[in-house]
Amino acid sequence: MWFRNLQIFRLAADWSYSTDALTAALQRGAFQGCSAGDRHSLGWVPPRGEDGELVFSVARQQLIALGVEQKLLPTSVVRQYAQAKIDQVEAAQGYKAGRKQKREIFEQVEAELLPRAFVKRGLTYVWIDPINRWLLVDASSSTRADEVMEQLKLSLGELPVTLVKTQLAPSTAMTQWLAAGQAPGSFTIDRDCELQAAADERPAVRYVRHTLDSDEVRNHIAAGKSATRLALTWNDRVSFVLTEQLQVKKLAFLDILKEDAERQAENADDLFAANFTLMCGELSQLLQHLVEALGGEGE
Repeated sequence: MWFRNLQIFRLAADWSYSTDALTAALQRGAFQGCSAGDRHSLGWVPPRGEDGELVFSVARQQLIALGVEQKLLPTSVVRQYAQAKIDQVEAAQGYKAGRKQKREIFEQVEAELLPRAFVKRGLTYVWIDPINRWLLVDASSSTRADEVMEQLKLSLGELPVTLVKTQLAPSTAMTQWLAAGQAPGSFTIDRDCELQAAADERPAVRYVRHTLDSDEVRNHIAAGKSATRLALTWNDRVSFVLTEQLQVKKLAFLDILKEDAERQAENADDLFAANFTLMCGELSQLLQHLVEALGGEGE
């Protein structure tokens, strides 16, 4: 359940959904699996498993989860079966099938194959912190986050959230930190980064497991390249990669944090609650310090 990525949103000051109110709203979009003719289905599922509530809450911190089900039926497979059907039809009728007839055969074959297709299931967690007014989506791409936010908007009827903006652009800040050889406050620079030029072709240089406090990196910056991704560690407890879009990726928590949760737990439910509580505490502080390192929030 520990988040691996953060798409960061700011809740409006008038956000007022209690756990009960949020649960009632999510019920309207509860997950229903794909029917025989569906390719894709999504909806809200209990984050703790089938027997849990749609909203898991501890100390006013809320966790919800969007379930996604997708049938794997490649177009190439449908085309292969459809072509065999077309060949049979053409042989029977004695002339070539027209475009409309081929399309109808393709659609018919697709409808016949869908109920037998393999199903891929996925789960995307959303953490809502009404105290500090954060909404965090555990998604590596903005596309997946947009899917979650659209479904949440449908369930709530409105979605009073905004993307977080900072006074200092993440790319500008990361470039300054690399040039100086150090990050501010409780952050330290790790060994991964990507530098990109502003030229038309946007030439880029990527460093992986490489010392970044070097003349080579500074020369790239002096030549006009800016940081678009930078690996950082916060307070020697959480490591991550920060992107120019203010996305947090590849989150990794210190093992001792997870061990603390295991020591506090007597059963699986206790462990889930302990993990969530510890994660919320760590990430709340990390986000506060990160925004401060970027000059505070902007308009």
